[in-house]
Amino acid sequence: MKVVILGAGIIGVSTAWHLLERGHEVVVVDRQADAALETSFANAGQISVSYCEPWANREAPLKALKWMFSKEAPLLFRPTLDPAQWAWGLRFLAQCNDAAFERNVRQLVALGAYSHAALKDVVRATGIEYQRLERGIAHYYTDAHAFEEAARAAELMQRHGVSRRVVSRDELLRIEPALAHCTEPIVGGTFTPSDESGDARLFTQALAQRCAARGAQFLWQHDVLQLQAEGGALSQVLLHDRLTGQRRSLKADATVVACGSYSAPLLRQVGVRLPIYPGKGYSATFRIRRPEAAPTVSLLDDSVKCAMSRLGDTLRIAGTIEVGGWDTSLNSAVSRARCEMLARRVEQVFPGVCDLSKPNYWAGLRPATPTNIPFIGRTRVAGLWVNAGHGTLGWTHGAGSGKALAELMSGETPALAFGFLGAAAPSGGRTPLRTASA
Repeated sequence: MKVVILGAGIIGVSTAWHLLERGHEVVVVDRQADAALETSFANAGQISVSYCEPWANREAPLKALKWMFSKEAPLLFRPTLDPAQWAWGLRFLAQCNDAAFERNVRQLVALGAYSHAALKDVVRATGIEYQRLERGIAHYYTDAHAFEEAARAAELMQRHGVSRRVVSRDELLRIEPALAHCTEPIVGGTFTPSDESGDARLFTQALAQRCAARGAQFLWQHDVLQLQAEGGALSQVLLHDRLTGQRRSLKADATVVACGSYSAPLLRQVGVRLPIYPGKGYSATFRIRRPEAAPTVSLLDDSVKCAMSRLGDTLRIAGTIEVGGWDTSLNSAVSRARCEMLARRVEQVFPGVCDLSKPNYWAGLRPATPTNIPFIGRTRVAGLWVNAGHGTLGWTHGAGSGKALAELMSGETPALAFGFLGAAAPSGGRTPLRTASA
């Protein structure tokens, strides 16, 4: 069948690849001039199957309230007059309990493991290089109480088959010697050897090129103006060509919305309402001056809730989420403070290792759901599918999300216990039916 995919980030391009693998005709639409130039452009670089806890937990409401008064808060809720933000916030609060947390972790881990295997298969098949480091992820702590809590989190993940183990300070420094120069005393950490890191933008752009070589058509610099439905089925997609100024329409057997945060308002045009709201995430990329002293293991810093990954001759630090609308600029006082915090933290942990004089700051919108579980599957509008809502885990879950949706669209059943949109949970699975309703 002919499939139109709206969005050329890691999610959309992975979906395209797996649909091509199954013999479908694919057209990909994106408003940018290349793949992965928005949400997938400059994330932390981590494939973090073992560190995929949802934001919503029993401690989150109190922390979010306290953090509202800090420009550098890891999760900053900035109230607006947008009803969608408040509706999302209420749903988020409903997930802030132990039962929901463990239920959500189970699905996130299942999708993460499935996706990691799918990514490895694609890399073997294509030979794509993306500054990959298969050195695991280490989470380090400078607070003794937080380190004690880490043992409970590790035990929870181990129950779901994740090999996250608690390590002493000495063992942590053997895993990543570069941490020995941190200006704050590190008390210990956790380590997952199966995780990895790499540049999501490089991977996505290379995969898009391979999709094009296999016959996929890419419509770059095309805005998606409108979805149109008739009789309960999607009839066409209206586009605007930025280069010519002309409008055009696309018709297909199936259409996939994979537009990140912008998926929700687009889907509302045809009566499909999904609780996806943007969280503004930040990153800073620095040129490494002292390669011998730079880390090679991807890291999580518990103190400021950020991630660090070495990408070739650069070090990327990313973190903090700002739930406050659709702005991606770096001009506000809050944005400047958050960027400066990332730079300051790099120097505190790895003094003198990076050139801080020419920082490359970036902000992008993370398409967050209240559960952190993405929507993957069929909507109530015939011919309309969705693959969106991956939050900060788009790189971790991208390959598997694309493969799973391609399987569903081809009449196959993905081999994981996950609540796909518009489909019953797998037999023996413990995940609920999730549907998109008007």
